[in-house]
Amino acid sequence: MTSPPPPAPVSQSWRRVARRDWRRLHLLLDAGDGPGAGIFLQQALEKYLKGYLLERGWSLRKTHELDRLLDAAVAVDASLAAFRPLCERVSGYYLVERYPGADDGGPDAAQIRFDLEETKRLIVALFPDEPLA
Repeated sequence: MTSPPPPAPVSQSWRRVARRDWRRLHLLLDAGDGPGAGIFLQQALEKYLKGYLLERGWSLRKTHELDRLLDAAVAVDASLAAFRPLCERVSGYYLVERYPGADDGGPDAAQIRFDLEETKRLIVALFPDEPLA
Protein backbone atom coordinates (compact mmCIF):
# COMPACT_ATOMS: atom_id res chain seq x y z
CA MET A 1 0.00 0.00 0.00
CA THR A 2 1.36 3.39 -0.94
CA SER A 3 1.07 6.33 1.34
CA PRO A 4 -0.79 9.44 0.21
CA PRO A 5 1.28 12.30 -1.12
CA PRO A 6 2.26 14.91 1.43
CA PRO A 7 -0.08 17.89 1.65
CA ALA A 8 0.81 20.87 -0.49
CA PRO A 9 2.21 23.84 1.39
CA VAL A 10 -0.56 26.15 2.60
CA SER A 11 0.81 28.84 0.33
CA GLN A 12 -0.25 26.87 -2.77
CA SER A 13 -3.95 27.67 -2.37
CA TRP A 14 -3.18 31.34 -1.67
CA ARG A 15 -0.85 31.51 -4.66
CA ARG A 16 -3.50 29.94 -6.90
CA VAL A 17 -6.03 32.62 -5.95
CA ALA A 18 -3.37 35.34 -6.24
CA ARG A 19 -2.66 34.19 -9.81
CA ARG A 20 -6.35 34.55 -10.64
CA ASP A 21 -6.28 38.15 -9.34
CA TRP A 22 -3.05 38.72 -11.29
CA ARG A 23 -4.79 37.64 -14.52
CA ARG A 24 -7.79 39.86 -13.73
CA LEU A 25 -5.61 42.91 -13.16
CA HIS A 26 -4.04 42.41 -16.58
CA LEU A 27 -7.46 42.17 -18.24
CA LEU A 28 -8.56 45.42 -16.61
CA LEU A 29 -5.25 47.09 -17.38
CA ASP A 30 -5.54 46.08 -21.04
CA ALA A 31 -9.04 47.62 -21.04
CA GLY A 32 -7.60 50.89 -19.69
CA ASP A 33 -9.26 50.55 -16.28
CA GLY A 34 -6.46 51.71 -13.97
CA PRO A 35 -8.57 51.88 -10.80
CA GLY A 36 -10.03 48.40 -11.40
CA ALA A 37 -6.59 46.99 -12.16
CA GLY A 38 -5.34 48.65 -8.97
CA ILE A 39 -7.84 46.73 -6.88
CA PHE A 40 -6.71 43.41 -8.30
CA LEU A 41 -3.06 44.40 -7.96
CA GLN A 42 -3.72 45.00 -4.26
CA GLN A 43 -5.67 41.75 -3.95
CA ALA A 44 -2.98 39.68 -5.67
CA LEU A 45 -0.23 41.14 -3.53
CA GLU A 46 -2.29 40.65 -0.36
CA LYS A 47 -2.75 36.96 -1.16
CA TYR A 48 0.91 36.42 -2.02
CA LEU A 49 1.95 38.02 1.27
CA LYS A 50 -0.58 36.01 3.27
CA GLY A 51 0.53 32.77 1.60
CA TYR A 52 4.16 33.56 2.40
CA LEU A 53 3.35 34.33 6.02
CA LEU A 54 1.01 31.38 6.57
CA GLU A 55 3.67 29.02 5.29
CA ARG A 56 5.90 30.36 8.05
CA GLY A 57 3.44 29.85 10.89
CA TRP A 58 1.71 33.23 10.90
CA SER A 59 -1.89 33.27 12.18
CA LEU A 60 -4.30 34.51 9.55
CA ARG A 61 -5.60 38.01 10.17
CA LYS A 62 -8.36 39.72 8.26
CA THR A 63 -6.63 42.79 6.89
CA HIS A 64 -6.24 44.41 3.50
CA GLU A 65 -3.38 46.63 4.64
CA LEU A 66 -0.30 45.54 2.76
CA ASP A 67 2.04 47.52 4.99
CA ARG A 68 0.86 45.52 8.02
CA LEU A 69 1.39 42.28 6.15
CA LEU A 70 4.79 43.50 5.04
CA ASP A 71 5.71 44.26 8.67
CA ALA A 72 5.11 40.60 9.50
CA ALA A 73 7.10 39.49 6.44
CA VAL A 74 10.00 41.80 7.36
CA ALA A 75 10.19 40.00 10.71
CA VAL A 76 11.04 36.89 8.66
CA ASP A 77 13.21 38.55 6.02
CA ALA A 78 14.46 42.08 6.69
CA SER A 79 15.34 42.64 3.02
CA LEU A 80 11.62 42.89 2.25
CA ALA A 81 11.52 46.29 4.00
CA ALA A 82 12.60 47.86 0.69
CA PHE A 83 9.06 47.22 -0.60
CA ARG A 84 7.34 49.41 2.02
CA PRO A 85 6.61 52.37 -0.33
CA LEU A 86 5.06 49.98 -2.86
CA CYS A 87 2.86 48.33 -0.24
CA GLU A 88 1.72 51.66 1.19
CA ARG A 89 0.86 52.96 -2.29
CA VAL A 90 -0.93 49.83 -3.49
CA SER A 91 -2.94 49.53 -0.25
CA GLY A 92 -4.53 52.83 -1.19
CA TYR A 93 -5.77 51.44 -4.49
CA TYR A 94 -8.12 49.14 -2.63
CA LEU A 95 -9.73 52.02 -0.76
CA VAL A 96 -10.24 54.29 -3.77
CA GLU A 97 -12.79 52.02 -5.40
CA ARG A 98 -14.29 50.40 -2.31
CA TYR A 99 -15.39 53.39 -0.27
CA PRO A 100 -17.59 56.27 -1.44
CA GLY A 101 -15.94 59.63 -1.00
CA ALA A 102 -12.45 58.15 -1.25
CA ASP A 103 -12.52 58.38 -5.04
CA ASP A 104 -9.75 60.66 -6.19
CA GLY A 105 -9.80 59.16 -9.66
CA GLY A 106 -7.54 56.30 -8.62
CA PRO A 107 -4.36 55.18 -10.30
CA ASP A 108 -4.11 55.42 -14.05
CA ALA A 109 -2.88 52.60 -16.26
CA ALA A 110 0.63 54.08 -16.42
CA GLN A 111 0.93 54.04 -12.62
CA ILE A 112 -0.26 50.43 -12.46
CA ARG A 113 2.24 49.39 -15.13
CA PHE A 114 4.99 51.09 -13.12
CA ASP A 115 3.87 49.35 -9.91
CA LEU A 116 3.69 45.99 -11.68
CA GLU A 117 7.45 45.92 -12.20
CA GLU A 118 8.19 46.44 -8.52
CA THR A 119 5.39 44.06 -7.52
CA LYS A 120 6.98 41.35 -9.64
CA ARG A 121 10.25 41.83 -7.76
CA LEU A 122 8.44 41.50 -4.43
CA ILE A 123 6.58 38.36 -5.50
CA VAL A 124 9.81 36.76 -6.72
CA ALA A 125 11.43 37.65 -3.39
CA LEU A 126 8.58 35.84 -1.62
CA PHE A 127 8.33 32.91 -4.05
CA PRO A 128 11.36 32.59 -6.37
CA ASP A 129 9.62 29.84 -8.34
CA GLU A 130 6.44 31.85 -9.05
CA PRO A 131 5.67 32.06 -12.77
CA LEU A 132 4.58 35.61 -13.54
CA ALA A 133 3.18 36.46 -16.93
